[in-house]
Amino acid sequence: MVNQKLTATEIGFTHEDFAALLDKYDYHFSPGDVVPGTVFSIEPRGALIDIGAKTAAYIPIQEMSINRVDAPEEVLQSNETREFFILTDENEDGQLTLSIRRIEYMRAWERVRQLQAEDATVRSGVFATNRGGALVRIEGLRGFIPGSHISTRKPKEELVGEDLPLKFLEVDEERNRLVLSHRRALVERKMNRLEVGEVVIGTVRGIKPYGAFIDIGGVSGLLHISEISHEHIDTPHSVFNVNDEVKVMIIDLDAERGRISLSTKQLEPEPGDMIKNRDLVYDKAEEMAAKYREQMLAKQQGVTAVAEEDIPSAMEEDVPSAMEEDIPSAVEEDVPSAVEAVEEDIPSAVEAVEEDIPSAVEAVEEDVPSAVEEDIPSANLEEAPSA
Repeated sequence: MVNQKLTATEIGFTHEDFAALLDKYDYHFSPGDVVPGTVFSIEPRGALIDIGAKTAAYIPIQEMSINRVDAPEEVLQSNETREFFILTDENEDGQLTLSIRRIEYMRAWERVRQLQAEDATVRSGVFATNRGGALVRIEGLRGFIPGSHISTRKPKEELVGEDLPLKFLEVDEERNRLVLSHRRALVERKMNRLEVGEVVIGTVRGIKPYGAFIDIGGVSGLLHISEISHEHIDTPHSVFNVNDEVKVMIIDLDAERGRISLSTKQLEPEPGDMIKNRDLVYDKAEEMAAKYREQMLAKQQGVTAVAEEDIPSAMEEDVPSAMEEDIPSAVEEDVPSAVEAVEEDIPSAVEAVEEDIPSAVEAVEEDVPSAVEEDIPSANLEEAPSA
């Protein structure tokens, strides 16, 4: 008996001691934390989760997925262990509210930022339209396509259910905005089919003091004034009219910036033929383009030979100076600077995305829906059952 009393005295402790011990080793959970938890009870409209707190945490059905859930069993199984987001602090019963949907949204934003950084093209079906454009879902987030960036002749209402290729224009988690462009995706696809040195037939769609915009199969290219003819031209209006059909050669492609630079100067059999005898230029276009490509190839080979042999003067000897006049400097000097100077005047090139998209989006600000559904706030949560 004595030994038993001693043992009890040595190891025994009161309920207060036990509570104090629990408090000492209790983990502190804060809203925003991501913690592991195990499902131990599935309720009709939610589930109780053991995350190591004194009281079981609760996840309501609307917080179980980024997508619509009709029954908790669609997402969770008893005894399943997974990560949960702590949505709210303890209520009066000491119970935390959890979310899976918040984790999915965080990962979705991370994924779309990665896709934007890669300049990826994504596909998504239109599920609704509004006054300003169309709505799609990307990685579970709600995306908006402004009407000015939908490249189709169909009424917007008829796009519902249609799968579209899209490029990212704006990914802003802080402002809860995801804006995309159908037009830019189509332009990029068409540009990938074009080649420098290729002769194409196009239509003059616009004339500016610095050049003419040529529609070549739904893509707009710039024929800079310096690339119309070897002879001086005061204004492109003196050579072209809107809706004129023209033959041009592609001298530069910049898919990243959506720019296509064109030339008729490089197609002239003799300097000034675009002014004096345009039909002759068009008749000889393929022949002159072939010579241009040969000259470009010779120049590239000359540069390669110089690099391999490390002979500084070889380039000047292998590449005649006359050739230098035929290689369009406008690609590197005239076109970019001219285009940048009048950025806002380029309506149909992808480069115009930088100017047109923000203003287009702001013009329909009230129609740009949040990328994250607005029924997320915890104020809408149903009353959770106690453990």
